[in-house]
Amino acid sequence: MQALPPIGHYFSPEHTQFRDMMRDFVAREITPFVNEWDEAETFPLSLYKRAAQLGITGMGYPEDLGGTPCDVFHTLIASEEYARSGCGGVAASMNSHTIALPPILHHGNPELQKRYIPPVLAGEKIAALAITEPSGGSDVAALKTTAVRDGDHYVVSGEKVFITSGMRADFFTVAVRTNPENKGAGGISVLVIDGDTPGLTRTELKKMGWWSSDTAHLRFDRCRVPVHNLVGQENAGFKVFMTNFNSERLGMAMQACGYAEVCWQEALEWAQQRHTFGQALAERQVVRHKLMDMRMKIDAARALIEELAFRLEHQLGDHNTLVARICMAKVLATQAMQFCADQAIQILGGMGFMRGTRSERIYREVKVMMIGGGSEEIMKDLAARQLGI
Repeated sequence: MQALPPIGHYFSPEHTQFRDMMRDFVAREITPFVNEWDEAETFPLSLYKRAAQLGITGMGYPEDLGGTPCDVFHTLIASEEYARSGCGGVAASMNSHTIALPPILHHGNPELQKRYIPPVLAGEKIAALAITEPSGGSDVAALKTTAVRDGDHYVVSGEKVFITSGMRADFFTVAVRTNPENKGAGGISVLVIDGDTPGLTRTELKKMGWWSSDTAHLRFDRCRVPVHNLVGQENAGFKVFMTNFNSERLGMAMQACGYAEVCWQEALEWAQQRHTFGQALAERQVVRHKLMDMRMKIDAARALIEELAFRLEHQLGDHNTLVARICMAKVLATQAMQFCADQAIQILGGMGFMRGTRSERIYREVKVMMIGGGSEEIMKDLAARQLGI
């Protein structure tokens, strides 16, 4: 039984060349060290610089800001190839800028763009997104962190939690409430807050998975933030984040397919090598069916993601339907990841329960993929609303 290569008519020779480069980078610079980094709960800062030198960090950003223009398929390839290391923590931290910088790129003024984007794309600084709060979870419109205007500053008070790269970040793209009278989406704004701002404190969080990624609880105690750090218009921040979520969720979906693929590959290799009662596991029908069930779920999810990426890239179809199907794709892909991790552990048996196997790590990291970027329940409900159900 042979591993199936990624196929599809959406990919050009340029995409294939980029995939080869990404795969080589991950195989050389990340995969050999993930067990060590996971146990140490960190990884070297120098990895950011090496990714930047290859142009990976700057994908999708204008050249005048130090970026490398590309299409959505390049970003999906990067998401999937990062997943080949089998370590979500490294991938999460290396890509925290992909959700922190787009609001600045698409809605920030030129001065903000030039000050904050180029150092990140060069691997010199780390950016993080801060939306989720202890009381709100996926309900962005209910956030409570306030930003009160005081002359040429906002005074920010509140908390953010589960912030990826929260301990390392040099600055944060933060959702705040600038209109206390409006308790819903209409009172939300976006501020860029420097990590060394007086009154900002960070607490590191311990997690089930993503051990090598630093995750923080942030507290803002009357932090003074310059008004010129406002991204876009005051009280118009909700739409900024909603636009951001589409690309984030599609990327997470493809990444989930990548992790599912890793589980499938590890289970396949084990089933071909492991013998019981005189037969390789792969020769037993029940095991072959498990492998085929895994393969079907991966391919179905990937096919939907690639089709949606094409529609997103070429602005095809109804917007509400596209948003709904992106939500569905994230659910489908993360469910495939969950199924494949579970089945891989079952096929590996006792070895699958040991730390150090890729499937064991991915098994622990499934839930963050099903919750982050919008939980499965939120995704289904949002999709239903977009479709008028």
